[in-house]
Amino acid sequence: MQTEPIGSIPRPASLIEAMQSFQSGSVSREALDAEYASALEDTICRLQAIGSPVITDGEQTKPSFATYPLSGVANLAPDGVVIPFADGHTRQLPRLTAGPFRYGIHAGSYTSAARRYAKVPFKQAVISASAMSLLYPADGIPGYAREAFLADLISEAAADIRGALNAGADTVQIDFTEGRLSLKLDPSGGLLRNFVALNNQVLERFTTGERQRIGVHVCPGGDHDSTHSADVDYAGFLPDLFQMNVGRFYLQMASEPDRKRVLEIVKGLMRPNQTVFIGVIDVINPAIETAEQVRDRVLEAAAILPVAQLGTCDDCGFSPFADDTSTARETAFAKIRARVAGTALAAKELGV
Repeated sequence: MQTEPIGSIPRPASLIEAMQSFQSGSVSREALDAEYASALEDTICRLQAIGSPVITDGEQTKPSFATYPLSGVANLAPDGVVIPFADGHTRQLPRLTAGPFRYGIHAGSYTSAARRYAKVPFKQAVISASAMSLLYPADGIPGYAREAFLADLISEAAADIRGALNAGADTVQIDFTEGRLSLKLDPSGGLLRNFVALNNQVLERFTTGERQRIGVHVCPGGDHDSTHSADVDYAGFLPDLFQMNVGRFYLQMASEPDRKRVLEIVKGLMRPNQTVFIGVIDVINPAIETAEQVRDRVLEAAAILPVAQLGTCDDCGFSPFADDTSTARETAFAKIRARVAGTALAAKELGV
C-alpha cells in the first residue's frame, strides 16, 4: 500500500539558529547555505532510514510552502490578503504591484538539490496557481489586466510542475489548502469553482500520463497548532475538488471528527483511475500515534474505499509556514515512523 509524506518537517535547531543569525548579520550567506544543505541531507537520510518508500525534502530550504516562488520578486508589497486562523493569529500574503508576474524560483531547483541524496522515489510539493492568484489586488493594476496576469500565472505554474518532473520528481503534489478556505470567503462556492477551473487550466498543459503523476493536497490549514477552515464541511467541498484533473488526491482525514461519513462521500466521487491518500497522522495533535492506531485508521478506510486505489499520508505538513517550534522535529519523525509501520501492518492484514 502506498504511503507518502505531505511536505514540511520542522527544521533542526542549528538551522533555525543560523537563519536568525543571518537576519541579524552575524552569519554569512555561505554559512547559512551550508546549514541548509546539512538539514536537507539529514531530513532525506532520516526519512529513508525510517523506511519511507517515497520522500520529500521536508521543505527545509523554502521560506514557506506558499511563498517560495516569490523569492527575489521585486514587484510586491506586503499588504496582501490576510488569512485568519481559529486561534486569532493571521498570515498575510504579499500584493502584486505591477506586471508582468514571474516566479522568482521554480520548484525544479528544490528537486535537483534533494535528488543528490534521494535513493527512493521523490515527491515535489508545489503551490497551486489558485493560491498565487490571490496576489492580484481586487482593484486591479494599471496597465496589467487581470486576464494578462492569469495568463502569466498559468504559464508560471505549469513551468513549476514541468521543471520538477524534468528534474526527476516521480510525482508532484499541488498544495491547495486555500480550497477549503474559499468556502468561508464565498459560501456560494463560486470562488472554489473558479479556483478549480484555474488549476485545471494549468493541468491542461500536461498529458494524461503526466497527470497520473500529479496530485492535489487539501487540509483545513495548519499553523501554530491552529487551522483556518476546519469548520468547513467536507461535504460542500469534495464534489468540486474531485473535478480537479489529477490522478492523486491527498486528503486530511485523521483529525476529521466523522471520518466514515467523509469516506463515504469520497467513495461516491472517486474515479477508477484515481488514487486517494487518506491522512492517518494528525500533525497538530502532539500525541504520537502508534502503528496500531494507524493500522486501524487504514482498515476503517479500506472498508469503504477500494483497497487498490487507497494510500496513506499525513494530514498536512508539520510546519508549512516555517513554524519550526510548535511541533518538535523528533515528534514529526516519530509520527512519520508510525505512519509507515502502521500502513505496513494494514497492508499485511488486507493481503496487499
